[in-house]
Amino acid sequence: MERNLRKERVGVVISNKMDKSGTLSFVRKVKHPKYGKFMLTTKKFMFHDENNEVGIGDTVRITETRPLSKSKNWRLVEILEKAK
Repeated sequence: MERNLRKERVGVVISNKMDKSGTLSFVRKVKHPKYGKFMLTTKKFMFHDENNEVGIGDTVRITETRPLSKSKNWRLVEILEKAK
């Protein structure tokens, strides 16, 4: 049985105050449909962090998973860069 491809996102942690949870800010460039200007759009994702190891400002990779709570459908894969 083959698993479906799961989406992955790379972004910056903006909150880690919850227990075993964090919030990630995902920024991407989108071209405006009428004017053609590139705009930055930001989306926030809540993710599951089992060991409470992320800090604010860390760059991390998250992946889709089954619903873990009302707002958590993502889990932490790896910490790419710790905040200075």
